[in-house]
Amino acid sequence: MDFKALLFLGAILSGAACSAQSGYQPRDTSYSIHSTYTKVVKSNPDVRPVYGRLPKGVREDTNRVYAEVGNDRSLYLDVYYPDSMTTPRAAVLMIHGGGWTTGSKENLHPMARQLAARGYVTVTPEYRLSAEAPYPAGVRDLKLAVRWMRANAAEYNIDTNRIAAYGASAGAHLASLLGTTNELDIYDTLSPLHAYSDDVQAVLNIDGIVSFVHPDAEPEWTGRSANAWLGDYEAHYERWREASPLVYAGANTPPFLFVNSSYPRFHAGRQELLNVLDQHNTKYVVATFENSPHGFWLLEPWFEPTLYLAAGFLEAVFAEP
Repeated sequence: MDFKALLFLGAILSGAACSAQSGYQPRDTSYSIHSTYTKVVKSNPDVRPVYGRLPKGVREDTNRVYAEVGNDRSLYLDVYYPDSMTTPRAAVLMIHGGGWTTGSKENLHPMARQLAARGYVTVTPEYRLSAEAPYPAGVRDLKLAVRWMRANAAEYNIDTNRIAAYGASAGAHLASLLGTTNELDIYDTLSPLHAYSDDVQAVLNIDGIVSFVHPDAEPEWTGRSANAWLGDYEAHYERWREASPLVYAGANTPPFLFVNSSYPRFHAGRQELLNVLDQHNTKYVVATFENSPHGFWLLEPWFEPTLYLAAGFLEAVFAEP
């Protein structure tokens, strides 16, 4: 073996060793703002991807470790917050989509930055996807992220009584699961953060299902993504039901915002959840963008209306007395 080959082999081995020591897990990030744009633009030539810069008056604190899980695995999140905060601010945990199998926290940076410019502390976490750790690992990760927000509230001036979960697509399902399992210990994890609550006081569901076993969710039963996360539908029906936010909806469920495309698949169980909210006189808002694609929140002309709906809902739910 010549000298160049030895150097190349050494670099590979060194990289593998670093990866093993750090607990790094390769992630499928093929679902992105750009991939959504290239798919949608074929039938909607006027759409524009939204990447967005850091707005004036907003600070960022990126790649903070919020939990250690599994075999030396660190989980990271990014924080956006107003640079002048004299009173505690409401905060929003923002959960990316990607069918529980792909995606990254960066997909929600544009929305997180814009909400931070409107006075909210926004947090975009990563969570373990199905190839690394199937259900319920990702749910447990996100519960820890909420606890981390409360544990670090003083650093970012977060009002711990006003934390919302915002999610898009699979992230919307996960945000809904966080909200409907308030005060339940089904997804509890032993952690140094356990002294802090994982409850959320509002849910913003951007085109995500709330029941895997609803008839409108039938495409998921044979789809690659949900099966990779939950296992075969028939063999693991009870697991699919357990992972359905609608199952837990009740008196402790917080206010909900639904912003949907016109595809029934992505609001399976929505009406039934609204019925439960009605029974308990809990606030909700429902908006539908007709003829919009799934993934609309990443693109104009839908990004800005989604932002306005989200900001308006948060203002209504978290208004100062």
